[in-house]
This record gives sequence, structure tokens and C-alpha cells, in this order.
Amino acid sequence: MTRRVVDFANFVSRDWGKPLHQLRQELGLPVIANPIIAGKFSPYLVLAMFSSVIGAPQMDWPANTVQTGFTFYDGSPENLQSTLELKRFLEAGELPLVFTLGSAAVMAPGNFYQESVQAAKQLNRRAVLLIGKNLLLENSSADIVAIDYAPYSAIFPHACAIVHQGGIGTTAQALRSGRPTLVMPFSHDQLDNADRLERLGTSLTISRKHYTASRVVRALRQLLDYPGYAEKAAAIQHIVQAEDDGVRVACDAIEKQLSEAPGLE
Repeated sequence: MTRRVVDFANFVSRDWGKPLHQLRQELGLPVIANPIIAGKFSPYLVLAMFSSVIGAPQMDWPANTVQTGFTFYDGSPENLQSTLELKRFLEAGELPLVFTLGSAAVMAPGNFYQESVQAAKQLNRRAVLLIGKNLLLENSSADIVAIDYAPYSAIFPHACAIVHQGGIGTTAQALRSGRPTLVMPFSHDQLDNADRLERLGTSLTISRKHYTASRVVRALRQLLDYPGYAEKAAAIQHIVQAEDDGVRVACDAIEKQLSEAPGLE
């Protein structure tokens, strides 16, 4: 069974390492196996690219591990008009709820957006839905905006609470924003991320099969009515923001390793 799982993971991720393979070819380096599956623990350097608030260094980590902190990423919105409309919306009233499914789960949203609209209406809260290429069939209102995408760093700090799928990139941005979250994990690391956020005291979790407007309303009321969630989220925000930039730390560690071992392949 384990062999079949690994074979399946290799098949699914077979193209993910293309940029690395191309770079190695340009540099005249030998072909390597799928970097997503093989060689998880390099004898030279291991990068733990997440914040200490998510996971502190462990005794069984490889000795050559460098914890970089989060590496944040924001894409660029394709539609300038929707960006301007969002800016006007954010400036026009109380902090809204923000609903998003990240970069992967958004491709299979199920009833997430429809139930989210109903929850926002029942709470009488303004809301922003980041829906990707999905069509929002439910009629919204002047207090509910649905757009394809917005940079998380530009919208999360303006939210009263964030509902998301628990991907590590979304999780990092939410923690940096200092806002409480409700997580509906889909798969992979998202369930573990949701559990870690709950233990931090910044978040609640709701399963996909239980994601109904009535349950979302109850969870969001708890997050919004009990100040402890917002207070803990603000405290975690300070820790995340005080950490060094994860990209710079990772690049510095890689360059240091290369400078000490010029022939490293």
C-alpha cells in the first residue's frame, strides 16, 4: 500500500520540479529524481520554511536544518477595475468577513461560496469572497463583493475574520494579518495546519461536510464575540512580523552552503 501511495504521489507531482530540472540542465548538473518526493533530507542543508509559531525546532530534525520563517507570496490581480472596486468597498464600512479557498481548493469549491454568502447575510456582516474562476450563482448584495483574486496582504488586515482552506500560504498570511480564522480543510497538510491554529487559540475548524451556513454562523459568532481569539491573533501577529524575512533567510543559507562547498551538486 505504501509503495502505491508513493508511486501515485510521484505521478501526480512529476511535472512540479520542471523549473529545477531546467535550471540544473542549464548549469550542467546531473539529472536528479523527483525533488518533491525524493531527497527530503539533504546531507548539506534542510530548510524548514515556516514560522516557529507553527512548529518549533524538534530533537529529531536533521542537524543541518535552518528554520527560515514564513515565505510570503502575493500574486498580482489581473483585473484593475475589480481592485479599485474592492478598495472602495473596504473603505466604505465596517470590517468585512473574507472567504477564500487559496490557489488549489478554489478549483473544487463545492457549496463553500453559496453557504458563505448565506452565513454573511444571517450575521448581517459585510463580506468579500475571492472566488477565482467560479461563478457565484447566489444573488449577493451591496454588502457582499465577489472577485476573482486580491493579494492577501492587501485584504486580510482589513477583515474582521478570515474563512479559508488551511493551506500553508493562506495560513501564513492570515497569521501575519492578526485576524481570527475559521478553517475548512480539504486535504494534505491543511488538516494539520487547522489543528495547529486551534492550539494557538486564533482559530476554529469546520469540516467540509459540515460547512453549512448555520454552522458557519455559530463558529463566526464565537470568533467575533469572544475577544480572546482576536487578542491571541494580535499577539501571534507580532511574533510573525518580528521574524526575519523567510525568503532572505533561505537564500542566505543556500548561498552560504554554496560558498563553503563550491563543487556541491
